[in-house]
Amino acid sequence: MNKELLLKSHFHFIGIGGIGMSALAIGLLKKGCSVSGSDLFKNNETNKLEQLGAVIFTSQVRQNIEFVISKFTNKLINFVVSSAIKPENEEFSYCREKNLSVKHRSEILAMLMRTYTSLAVAGSHGKTSTSTFLSTILELCTHNSSSITGGIIPIYNSNCHLENTKFLVAEVDESDGTIIKYKSDIGIINNIDFDHCDHFSNLNEVISSFKSFATNSNKLLLNFDCETSRNNFYSDSNWSNITAKKVAYAIIPTEINARNTIGKYYENGNFISNLDIPIPGLHNLSNITAAIAASRMLGIDFIEIKKNIKYLKLPKKRFEFRGQIEERHLYDDYAHHPNEIKETIKLGRLFIEQLLNNEYQKSRLIAIFQPHRYSRVKQFTKEFAEELSKADVIYVTSIYGAGEENEDKITSKIITDLIYEKNKNVSYVNNYNEITKNFYELTQRGDLILNMGAGDCHNFWSILNGKN
Repeated sequence: MNKELLLKSHFHFIGIGGIGMSALAIGLLKKGCSVSGSDLFKNNETNKLEQLGAVIFTSQVRQNIEFVISKFTNKLINFVVSSAIKPENEEFSYCREKNLSVKHRSEILAMLMRTYTSLAVAGSHGKTSTSTFLSTILELCTHNSSSITGGIIPIYNSNCHLENTKFLVAEVDESDGTIIKYKSDIGIINNIDFDHCDHFSNLNEVISSFKSFATNSNKLLLNFDCETSRNNFYSDSNWSNITAKKVAYAIIPTEINARNTIGKYYENGNFISNLDIPIPGLHNLSNITAAIAASRMLGIDFIEIKKNIKYLKLPKKRFEFRGQIEERHLYDDYAHHPNEIKETIKLGRLFIEQLLNNEYQKSRLIAIFQPHRYSRVKQFTKEFAEELSKADVIYVTSIYGAGEENEDKITSKIITDLIYEKNKNVSYVNNYNEITKNFYELTQRGDLILNMGAGDCHNFWSILNGKN
């Protein structure tokens, strides 16, 4: 869609408050389009959109669609949905009934990507962090880069920074199969894991969707350390944190501590420089290596990259320190897959060993986990129990359904029962208000509390502080 047509277009987002939908809405407003949208709940994203001039409805009824049609008579109106919007949604249902133009959010993102030199960040884990690191490096090194991501990037304090730039970093989602719609100049595959059991039946189906993404990328940047990626894809452009041989880019860590990671950087097997990176965790090092590799593929001077590495920060909800209450240290993390929980708990242990144990005689790692989707709990019950049991004390809350029907009547207790076989310090807690009420009985001074999940669990800090 060219600029002239964009200016003549109006976009109405059904479910505008989601992190991915709101990013697109912000981007389109910046492009000069008029935007409206509906969501049942107000949040930071809907508030920001209102400030930028969007019309926001806090209901999802047919009258909203009628209003948009009557108000924007001189515009080409596009109604936008994500895979989270169910067919029975009243707005969506009315659009179909009236044969109105409905587009999936992936079509809008794909349209925007075509107007830039685009870098599409894909993978089962680490997409938002990689997008954040890459966006930060390109912004500081080129001042000629835009971003649309599924998280809040610290350098922009937003999930969308869309300007008339050369480059665009776009986080692309594989969860609903729409990853096949994106064409990019550089496609990045962080890793491939079986997930999103509501859409995919097995790992082969996940691999197949990534193969379509790879075909649509002019150049492919691949994680050599991920066995599934390595065995199913080939690219001359790859990275590793295990070996500098047979890969184009590598950072081999020499020290990983609770504050930073120190490593040796290689290109095509040749040592280039030592790097001091202000982000802990081996999984984060992989994401940073991908960001550096993609920048180098664009021709960014390594000296410039090295100079700006000290400004790297994690996106929000990625091992995000929320604060202390009575000497209890609370961190938020988006981990909602067993492999993500594994890495987050590992990082928590590192913090305890290197920071908290110096101050407290015996700090404990408390895991509070809000499972996300019934289908995921059903598929990975054993894996969740295995990883969560590695914490000292575990509290599992009720499942955040994310719009799924609970056909099998699954509850979190199937996870807690399995954890109990390995670690007796586990409890099922119905909700976060219950944890808040008993917070000082459930925790003690010196605890590092990891609050994990992809649902509404990140309101916990606000509840604790009496802000909700």
